[in-house]
Amino acid sequence: MVRAGEADRLDRFLSERLDMSRTRVQGLIEDGHVEVDGRAARKSERVEAGDRVTVAIPPPAPVDIPAEDLPLSVVFEDDHLLVVDKSAGMVVHPAPGHRTGTLVNALLFHVRDLSGVGGRLRPGIVHRLDRETSGLLVVAKSDRAHNGLADALRARRIKRLYSAACWGHLAESPLTVDAPIGRDPGDRKRMAVVEDGRRAITRVRVREHWLRAELLDVALQTGRTHQIRVHMAHVGHPVVGDRVYGVGWERGMGGPDRAWARELARRTPRQFLHAAELAFDHPITGQPLRFHAPLPPDLEAAAAWARDASHTGGQP
Repeated sequence: MVRAGEADRLDRFLSERLDMSRTRVQGLIEDGHVEVDGRAARKSERVEAGDRVTVAIPPPAPVDIPAEDLPLSVVFEDDHLLVVDKSAGMVVHPAPGHRTGTLVNALLFHVRDLSGVGGRLRPGIVHRLDRETSGLLVVAKSDRAHNGLADALRARRIKRLYSAACWGHLAESPLTVDAPIGRDPGDRKRMAVVEDGRRAITRVRVREHWLRAELLDVALQTGRTHQIRVHMAHVGHPVVGDRVYGVGWERGMGGPDRAWARELARRTPRQFLHAAELAFDHPITGQPLRFHAPLPPDLEAAAAWARDASHTGGQP
């Protein structure tokens, strides 16, 4: 039983006092596990001083996702969370066609009692990376940590910096791209800059200038699906190796630099996008945490060639 204090939305009131995400609290309300003064509650109602709020928290439903002993690069771990360096090619959570071999499968093997944290199908997952994007992810090991990290993400207090190679040369650096993102009306499997999309902000700075491409530092202020890839394609500089939003872009280049661009494309085995830095305050202790993951070997090899060939007029 929880006794209400001053008037507040029920879902917010319970989220703060039970150290649960509002999404999970709303699920408890919708499933009939919350009562206000002996009657079934509604998630949008407000509770006031003197209201008696009763919550019956059911045990975590069994997760039908198998735990698998998969390679997992753990950068940091304590009792509340862990930070992993995800390899390219690994899907974050199970989905149709990817029931096994995902990061969640590996986490369920590595972390005891993770199955009830943050929901059954995405246990512990606070944010995600595309399958072909490598780099840093933070994972919660308790509902309290999950709730704190989710709140920090919504409040933009988790700093995420990516390394990305993009075609062409930016007209200005630093550059801020502020353009709404939603489903592509012509292809629902893709995202696009659309007028009625959700606001998305990406900040870009050139780190290395190559012959017909650049290595960029890219900071996310929001976290929309495919945000970096969509925004860079939108401004005419798609991510190198992006087979959805930048496919074949290098073939349109003319002049003597075309061969350089085609060789870089050949040497880039996937989209050149890596979550390189992650910084946030620990959701339980408040300790500032900052992590860095260097480019993995496949992308570093492509970048090394691009640097050398840029200095030798397109010849390695």
